[in-house]
Amino acid sequence: MAKPGKRIAKAYEGIDPNAAPLQVDAAVKIVKSRATAKFDETVEVAMNLNIDPRKQDQNVRGTVMLPHGTGKAVRVGVFARGDKAKEAEAAGADVVGAEDLAEKVQAGQIDFDRAIATPDMMALVGRLGKVLGPRGLMPNPRLGTVTQNITEAVLAAKGGQVEYRADKAGIVHAGVGKASFTEAALVDNVRAFVGAITRAKPSGVKGTYISRVSVSSTMGPGVKVDLSGLADEART
Repeated sequence: MAKPGKRIAKAYEGIDPNAAPLQVDAAVKIVKSRATAKFDETVEVAMNLNIDPRKQDQNVRGTVMLPHGTGKAVRVGVFARGDKAKEAEAAGADVVGAEDLAEKVQAGQIDFDRAIATPDMMALVGRLGKVLGPRGLMPNPRLGTVTQNITEAVLAAKGGQVEYRADKAGIVHAGVGKASFTEAALVDNVRAFVGAITRAKPSGVKGTYISRVSVSSTMGPGVKVDLSGLADEART
């Protein structure tokens, strides 16, 4: 195994993986102070859930608006025609089209990070499932990305809305800001994300739902967060 560099070794210095979880503000402070890469690292939250993702009724998936945004510029592509296409352009969509946009996607030219479509376009967009699906870009009415409210959807995507989905191991993770954010802003975003996951608890889950929460930066160590209190706030 390659020996970690001095910066990585210093970032992990003093971090005990077996230590008790910290209050969210203390955990964020540590993560932020150790994000010393030459770029603005993303601060991420990971939550281990006691769910069985193989069961349809335990599929944790949705969206959450982060109060301070993600710090990432999101390119939005909209599949629409006529007035809805004009509405998308006015709202700030980066790419707008119908058959022409579908052809570009089919050819592998995907110049967007989030895809939105009007309901009448889904027959066309559905044919792109093999291309968009694996990238997590398939529009979905459950996520508000198949809608007639194009302006609202575009503004939400660009204004800090984050999509989440539990993976096969029952882990949900997402970027909730940048290391350059203030500690208070990051704490607010972490609370908003944890709150959304808490409220998304499937009815079929019995007992403990969230087993562990941790925060980390792109190149830094993970720090466990004490869920007591945080979960209570999330439910209010």
